[in-house]
Amino acid sequence: MISRIDLRGETLPEGSALRDLLPRAEFDVEAALEKVRPICEDVRHHGAAAVIDYGEKFDGVRVPSLRVPTEAITRALDELDPAVRAALEESIRRARLVHREQRRTTHTTQVVPGGTVTEKWIPVERVGLYVPGGRAVYPSSVVMNVVPAQEAGVEGLAVASPPQKDFGGLPHPTILAACALLGVDEVYAAGGAQAIAMFAYGTLGTTATDAEPGCAPVNLVTGPGNIYVAAAKRLLKGRIGIDAEAGPTEIAILADSTADPVHVAADLISQAEHDPMAASVLVTDSDELAAATEAELKTQVAASKHVDDRIVPALAGRQSAIVLVRDLADGLKVVDAYGAEHLEIQTADAAAVADRVRNAGAIFVGPWAPVSLGDYCAGSNHVLPTGGCACHSSGLSVQSFLRGVHIVDYTRNALADVAHHVVTLAEAEDLPAHGAAIKARFGWKVPETK
Repeated sequence: MISRIDLRGETLPEGSALRDLLPRAEFDVEAALEKVRPICEDVRHHGAAAVIDYGEKFDGVRVPSLRVPTEAITRALDELDPAVRAALEESIRRARLVHREQRRTTHTTQVVPGGTVTEKWIPVERVGLYVPGGRAVYPSSVVMNVVPAQEAGVEGLAVASPPQKDFGGLPHPTILAACALLGVDEVYAAGGAQAIAMFAYGTLGTTATDAEPGCAPVNLVTGPGNIYVAAAKRLLKGRIGIDAEAGPTEIAILADSTADPVHVAADLISQAEHDPMAASVLVTDSDELAAATEAELKTQVAASKHVDDRIVPALAGRQSAIVLVRDLADGLKVVDAYGAEHLEIQTADAAAVADRVRNAGAIFVGPWAPVSLGDYCAGSNHVLPTGGCACHSSGLSVQSFLRGVHIVDYTRNALADVAHHVVTLAEAEDLPAHGAAIKARFGWKVPETK
């Protein structure tokens, strides 16, 4: 069901050589670019009509209007299962607690008397938040995208999620209910690359024929999606900012003989049920744990849902494996080289081991902090870097929606004190007009230093 990779025989290689030994899903965004390019161009030139046409083609339903009526959003909340509502409200409450602490404050540094640089944090004006709607329903992604944007102070929030044939072309009602709980009323029934293009270019209207303003262009698009969403983000990056090109989801578990194989197997399966390309990786120095986990996988998979279409293909795929290492020191090297989206530490003294990790989207410490907790109610954000990008990128946060702007304020005397250095550096770079811009302020003569 799941393969083994044995790295105990020799000294581990460094860098890319080690990464090449580890399991990873194939995710060729570059190849998908040529498929999404004509879609994005079509939306650019034909607006809402093109988005509606592609929704009919890819999602199997033709919507009368892209914009979800306010009454449909209200109705979804009114009809929401009270237990689901309570769970979403608690998820929102905890996420707000964590993300509110991430707010940045304006800070002024006095460089010299009369010379200051202030760093001011300004929220992005308008954001498009993408919520996938393929094999599963993700109201939690609404929470994880909207809460940090709101806490950052973003004024314009628009959500897009694919139209669902079973719900008359509206996004899934639980997604709409989550929007209602968060006070988001600008929601579009649009998915895939066409939704990202809609955010990037805007649309003239929300139906195929109207000429009224539709979805206004956004400055930033966030949220996970399939390979075509990732490709559209790459194609349109520059016109819009993006959070990341999210690939297949992944879990890595670093565990020793103290770990409970029941927990380990359950957590590997929990990630595998997302998608047949999802990655589940166990890194351990214990043969006994590896064997016990394999036995548990057989038992637990047999009792699971989504077995044949998701879990078994994911666990059996090249992206999943049990990786055997000589000791925890080597295990840490492996998980750092892998750079997992989600990394669980199930070892003795797990907190100390977790403190030594350098590359992970989020780290879950000990047996009582599974990834599922982070998906919903830990308070952390579950929109995280995938595909090894954790070595250079962070998960979604309030910071993702802020821009740091430097405000430079110098008096005449403060500029005079440093003018000769500016002129010297300008001439060293053969940019004499830069120096002239300084000289012009002092009668074309560089002030003498005191």
